[in-house]
Formats: sequence, structure tokens, C-alpha cells
Amino acid sequence: MILSVTINPLLERVFLYDKINLGQVNRCAEEQFRAGGKGINVCRQLNYLQMKNIALTFAGGNNGKIFRSILKSENIDFVTIPTKSETRSAALIFESENNRLTSYFGPNMEILQSEVNEFKIQLEKMIKNCSIVVFSGSSPNKVTDEIFSYGIELANNYDKISILDTYGDQVKECIEKQPTVLHNNKLELEKSLGFNLANEEAICDCLNYLHKKNIKLGFITDGKNPIYASKFDFHYKIENPIVDEIDSTGSGDAFVAGLVYGLEKAMIFDEFVKIAASLGVANATKFDLCNSDRKEIENYFEKIRIFPIGKKMKIIDDSPNY
Repeated sequence: MILSVTINPLLERVFLYDKINLGQVNRCAEEQFRAGGKGINVCRQLNYLQMKNIALTFAGGNNGKIFRSILKSENIDFVTIPTKSETRSAALIFESENNRLTSYFGPNMEILQSEVNEFKIQLEKMIKNCSIVVFSGSSPNKVTDEIFSYGIELANNYDKISILDTYGDQVKECIEKQPTVLHNNKLELEKSLGFNLANEEAICDCLNYLHKKNIKLGFITDGKNPIYASKFDFHYKIENPIVDEIDSTGSGDAFVAGLVYGLEKAMIFDEFVKIAASLGVANATKFDLCNSDRKEIENYFEKIRIFPIGKKMKIIDDSPNY
């Protein structure tokens, strides 16, 4: 069982237009509601990979009711901690003529300390029964900053694999708790840690920093640009194929789902990295989020290129010599 933890969920109201005329009345061709949040996206992608999972999140108010109903309609298993605050929402405006998406986010939820305490109790119960736990997305306010670091510590205590994909003020404390895997967008990592990742040398220095913090696997993505990864103190550059990009939103979450898939199935590094990268690429080629299956991404496998950089791993021939 995979557990995904999202502490800043999002109800997305999507308006689809053929063309938008600014300053005039515009009538959309279609309207959709979507359940958002990075961890929710991970669960959705894991469902398409036929991997059993469950989401733990907050939900409150009328938005929370709609949010839960969407999760049920998508067959995403979940547990929600109720909040007095309304679940945050966003309006996403997509104009097909210019292939342009504009997002307008509402205010974050105001989570109470009592609600955080209830969340942490439920988190410990669920971590005991999972093999991998994913901590994804931002923190809505100061009192929720403690949840991810607390959960990582629990995962280590119960000998579970933990994957961290967050940003903001809580990142440094989370890293100190030593998650097994860290994934982050390059820009977010720069803002969260104060690093300048302007070149490959600086990126490798960052990966070394993560390794010294006892993070086993590190991944830094940057849209269509190469992915940089570390396996212990060995570094890799992963090049993605060129595709016609429509919307890259959620590609990082699809990538994380691929990591989960590979780790859960005990695949070798090169194999599950190609799956993760292929999921990210496939997600960017469409407007829908995190709904690619294995068959859809197979065409990308052979187009993903992985190159070791820096320190090289020594191959030892330990075969019998008679």
C-alpha cells in the first residue's frame, strides 16, 4: 500500500474557452471540477498504473464536500481530516486557440493546531500499514509546517520508504529528518534552500549536499530540460525526448508516481527512472493530469537517455573463474 500525504489540497474549477476576448463577456465551451494537490495527483497516476494507494488530506466546507465527491468519482481511496476552514480553490482558464492556461488561486486554508494534532494521529496509524509514504505539495500555514517532518521521522522509525516533494519554509527541517528520496523542481529548490543552480557543477554540489544529509536518492527536474539525479554519491543526467507540450502541470507528480512504482516493484535504477521520466513527458503532452498508463508511455522508454556524470561506479566482475 502506498500512502500519499497532502496538507494543502485544492478544488480546481476549470473553464475551457475556444477564444478569450479581454474586457468583454466570454462564455466557456465547457466547465469541469477537479481535485488537485500534488499528492492527489500522485494517487491518480498510481491508479492508472494499477498500484494500490490511499490519500490522507484535509477537507472543509462546501468546497471540501465537492472535493471528496470528486475523489470518490475517480475511485481514489482517501481519508480526510475535517477543517473549519474552507478547502482552497482555484479557477483555471484554458484558451484552446492560443493553447494558453491561466490559473487564479484562492487563499490557503487556515488549519488549526487541533486539526494538525488529529492529522498526525491518523498519519501514524496509516504509516504503519504502508510500504512507501509520499509527502507532496506546499504547507498552507505555519502550524502545518511540522506535519511533513513529523511524518518522515515516523516513516524512518517504522522502516518505511519516504519520498519528499515539497517547497517553502519547511524544506530544510524536512531534509534534516532524512527522507529516503527527495524530488524537487529546480526553481523551487533554489528558493527553498537558497542555492544557485545555474550550471551542472552547482547542481551536483546540491546533490552532494542531499547525500550528506543521508538522502539515498535525489532528483531535480526542470521542465523539458535534463533531469539530474543522485543515487547515494553517484550522479546522473537524464535527457527527455522532445515532444509537443500542451500543459506541464502535474508532470512532477507523474514523475514521483513513477519513482513510487519502480521502488515498490524493486526495479533497478535505470529502469524506474525511465518510467518516471516517461510519465512526466506523457503528462506534458495533454491537458488532463496524471492519467497515463504503462502502454501509453512505452514509446518514450527508449528515447530517455541516462548518462553518469562525475564519479563513476566501478563494475566488479565477481563471476566464478574455474
